Amino acid sequence: MARSQSPSRANAASAAVDGDFTENIIDIDVTSEMEGSFLEYAYSVIYSRALPDARDGLKPVQRRILYMMSDMGLRPDRGHVKSARVVGEVMGKLHPHGDAAIYDAMVRMAQDFSLRLPLIDGHGNFGSLDDGPAAPRYTEARLAAAALTMTDHLDEDVVDFVPNYDNQLTQPDVLPAAFPNLLVNGTTGIAVGMATNMAPHNLVEVIAAARHLIANPDATLEDIMRFVPGPDLPTGGRIVGLDGIRDAYATGRGSFKTRAKVEVEQLTARRTGLVVTELPYMVGPEKVIEKIKDAVNAKKLSGISDVLDLTDRKHGLRLVIEIKNGFNPNAVLQQLYRFTPMEDSFGINNVTLVDGQPQTLGLLQLLQVYVDHRLSVVRRRTAFRLGKKKDRLHLVEGLLIAIVDIDEVIQIIRSSDEASAARERLMSIYDLSEVQANYILELRLRQLTKYSRIELEKEQDELRREIAELEAILASDVLLREVVSGELAEVAEKYGTPRRTVLLESEAVSPTVAAALAAAVPAGKGKAAALPLEIPDDPCWAILSASGQIARTSNQEPLVESGPRSKHDVYRSVVKTTARGEIGAVTSQGRMLRVQVMDMPALPAVSGLPNLAGGVAAKDFITLLKGESLVALVPLDTVLAIGTAQGVVKRVQPEYPLNREDWEIIALKDKDAVVGVDPARDDDVDLVFVTRLAQLLRFSASAVRPQGRTAGGMAGIKLAAGDAVIHFGAVRANDPAAVVVTIAGSNGALPGTAPGTAKVTPFDEYPAKGRATGGVRAHRFLKGEDMLLLGWAGHGPAKASSSAGVARALPQEHGRRDGSGVPLSQPVDAVGASMAWGEGNAGES
Repeated sequence: MARSQSPSRANAASAAVDGDFTENIIDIDVTSEMEGSFLEYAYSVIYSRALPDARDGLKPVQRRILYMMSDMGLRPDRGHVKSARVVGEVMGKLHPHGDAAIYDAMVRMAQDFSLRLPLIDGHGNFGSLDDGPAAPRYTEARLAAAALTMTDHLDEDVVDFVPNYDNQLTQPDVLPAAFPNLLVNGTTGIAVGMATNMAPHNLVEVIAAARHLIANPDATLEDIMRFVPGPDLPTGGRIVGLDGIRDAYATGRGSFKTRAKVEVEQLTARRTGLVVTELPYMVGPEKVIEKIKDAVNAKKLSGISDVLDLTDRKHGLRLVIEIKNGFNPNAVLQQLYRFTPMEDSFGINNVTLVDGQPQTLGLLQLLQVYVDHRLSVVRRRTAFRLGKKKDRLHLVEGLLIAIVDIDEVIQIIRSSDEASAARERLMSIYDLSEVQANYILELRLRQLTKYSRIELEKEQDELRREIAELEAILASDVLLREVVSGELAEVAEKYGTPRRTVLLESEAVSPTVAAALAAAVPAGKGKAAALPLEIPDDPCWAILSASGQIARTSNQEPLVESGPRSKHDVYRSVVKTTARGEIGAVTSQGRMLRVQVMDMPALPAVSGLPNLAGGVAAKDFITLLKGESLVALVPLDTVLAIGTAQGVVKRVQPEYPLNREDWEIIALKDKDAVVGVDPARDDDVDLVFVTRLAQLLRFSASAVRPQGRTAGGMAGIKLAAGDAVIHFGAVRANDPAAVVVTIAGSNGALPGTAPGTAKVTPFDEYPAKGRATGGVRAHRFLKGEDMLLLGWAGHGPAKASSSAGVARALPQEHGRRDGSGVPLSQPVDAVGASMAWGEGNAGES
């Protein structure tokens, strides 16, 4: 109970009756007072602040902002004004609840990431998903073009106006709303004991559904969902699973899962990353980055090396998540969906005001409320216009009567002592109404010309036609619905945009991920399995093509040619290894670089020769010095044979430093360069030199003792003056399929102008000679030929290609060892082995 009044205080109060004041204390029940006050507060929050009206989809503060900006003339074709000015006008005249609440509502209506169709055109910093807006004194605003459709025709009695908070002004109880704003832009609000959370939708889809409902009042929810399959969020993204959306459309409550739009990209030759271009609704990149860092620090996430925010105004959102080598990007993405806001849930709760009562509505009911509102608006507008047209027609008819006998009308007016007498005489003589008589008395002389009469008669006919049309609309519900439907179609055509959010019935995975998931599920178990996080150390082939592409295969199936020749099908090096292994890359300057196989892009698993179009350029994958080129990929655990342009040969022991990424494997003389490297650890391997002047030397690898990596090698072939080595390799001495390919041409010919002549000869036709000798002739030059453009020895059948990797034809018939070649139709830039048994290097079995 409230504190009661004491006797002494009562006496003092009674004694003060004759004084300056009278004290009156009333006893009340605290419980009743609290209940009443709380109910009043709850009522105010529900009806005046937190919940939107189902008709225009606006809360009171939003409605007042748009109405006041329209009243201030802040149209899209006029300049922006300070936001503080708008806030002040709204607060002073319509919404006395504080400038912060007004500005927050105003900011949200200007954010294209909050609303699907923004209603305010903001100029300045109106915030982002991670940061708040600037103060209202710094920003400017005006109405967006779409907002005009919300406030159009307010001066035509289309809605009721109610008093403002102090009964000094009036404001619209609801806006005309020429499009279903509540569904298009969604809303969120927390009242007392209830809350609303509605997702944005696509304008074109919602209007199509509304038009269908207008034409078919008995339409079902299934009919409507053919037009509105699901929300369309301003930030795009993907909605995974539609069952919750169907529940929300049926009952007004449900939830759905949103995911970021992510692509796996090769960021650099060695680095793979996840590139995020769209995030779930109301999730900002800074929040995602923060959660990623927290999850990494907490050991919940692994496989991530860095996160970069490359978002800008030109390209939009671009969040790059770099993946550590050896980790499966799709498995890391699954972790990100689990532990970060890159996957988020949106709960739909369609609580809205209908006839002043909070109700939870499904999609069909929301559209029906809007359609009924729009029919009422157009009906009232039509009735208002009809009244205006009839009033004007009444005046025009009276004026035409006066113009017919204008001289008599003027005489009546001049002869009258006062205006009231003239009015009475005009009404009596010409049977005019008081309104018509007053209008004639107010006419100007220039309106009494013959031309004015013609205009009046034309206006009369036009008014009668318009009145007939308006009366027909009011008399026919079908015509009224056609008008509403046509206006909605115009709004959709003017402001509609394509859908941004992808709807997925269930979680969609790429074929690669699907195959990996299928492999991860044990046979017969039938349970879902997660992708392995780290790349397994499976056997594979590391490949270097003649066109300079580097890649690895997904398995170690035999590399057997099948089908037509594909691009990049001439291989310079093929090394048997594993996905998490290491190999070496030898350069023309005698350096070897350590290469992690997992860094190499993986090619899809195929039967036969893989297409290296999915690889990366060697120059982008390996850091080369100026003037340096990549010669070959080699294993690190075997003896290598190296040949140089000056005829030096060396077999190097596999004793390489463990703590270095590159080192020297041969000490080269000035102006010398490595031309070939092959594994050669067996004694039954022959080393082969082919020179520019068509000399070929073949000798056993056992003639070259292995040396340390800093040694300079020994004499391999004796070169004539002006001669140089163009090919060095290792070939098995007992390989019956081994061949030698030589292509001759002219030293003075321009590159690409003369294809030259080619010859393919069995390798066993070339006799073995001693090391450091001159070898034997491998090609007889024809007239105009003076050098070999290309030479190669290895396992056949040989294959040829251009520098771009396009297949080229070689002679089918074998020529004599010292014979001439067959003319080529197209230039050949590279020759390689067929890889028929999966043997990329002669020294590997």
